[in-house]
Amino acid sequence: MSEIFSDVLPIFLLILVGWLIVRAGVLTASVGEAMSEFVFKIAVPLLLFQTIAGAHFHGASPFRLWIAYFSGVAVAWTAGHLAATRLFGRDARIGVLAGVSSAFANNAFIGLPLVSRVVGPEGIVALSILIAVHLPVMMIAGTMLMEQAERKANGGTGRSTGELLRRVGRNLVRNPLVIGLVAGLVVHLIGIPLPATLGTVVDSIANTAGPAALISLGMALRQYGLSGNLGIASVTSALKLLLLPACVLSAGYLLGLSSQWREAIVLTAAVPTGVNAWLIANRFGVGHSLAASTITLTTAFGVLSVSLWAYMLG
Repeated sequence: MSEIFSDVLPIFLLILVGWLIVRAGVLTASVGEAMSEFVFKIAVPLLLFQTIAGAHFHGASPFRLWIAYFSGVAVAWTAGHLAATRLFGRDARIGVLAGVSSAFANNAFIGLPLVSRVVGPEGIVALSILIAVHLPVMMIAGTMLMEQAERKANGGTGRSTGELLRRVGRNLVRNPLVIGLVAGLVVHLIGIPLPATLGTVVDSIANTAGPAALISLGMALRQYGLSGNLGIASVTSALKLLLLPACVLSAGYLLGLSSQWREAIVLTAAVPTGVNAWLIANRFGVGHSLAASTITLTTAFGVLSVSLWAYMLG
């Protein structure tokens, strides 16, 4: 257990370093935002490109991996929604946000460096395959359900489904993560290796993705904090850190995933809630405190939950 903890702890210590940098006034939060932009638009897309371009899939189908992960997402999302609406008596909009907070993993900023450190290259391949559909599926589902809840709250008025899908589609087409994955897949299918010099540049930038992502996340945590809705946030945090990975692990066994692919998706399911929950709350102007508190709580307790799941996975 101590060896596993020593593998996981550095991931969260880098987040703490980012938080302390802003807390001590060494750098401002705006610097962290700029670093986050670099990570999201350049470093992580190049890491995904590098991984997919040089991956060896050995004929493995991605569908079992996707089914295993998203079946867990469906259970955790539903549990979060029901907890908010039935247990705490909140409206449908808060229910949707509770579901998002319970099921949206921070797989780009925490999952990638964690899986890289604990599982290795084969785990990164599995996680890259997951990321290829994770963001589109989660953002479309979250936006559509929130829009539906908004319509109910506003007496049936709101944007049409077609308009909403077009807007989400345009955003996804321009998303740097999607562009990096598609470019990597094209290079992989063509089978032509990158020139050595260009490959060295790509590798150098991609290698900064993990540390830079974690530090920039820590710097951003200052804007979240604990700001109310602690009862619901405690429930959504427990669902995110415990129920989601448990469901993904069970589904991974039932579907016969390889041990490395199973470890990769369970570990990424166990990481803290992603900032996308905050973005959805901000977009619709509801549930900011719930999203912020869930992100903070899951990040604070993430080192323990991830270590527990890593230990259970052996």
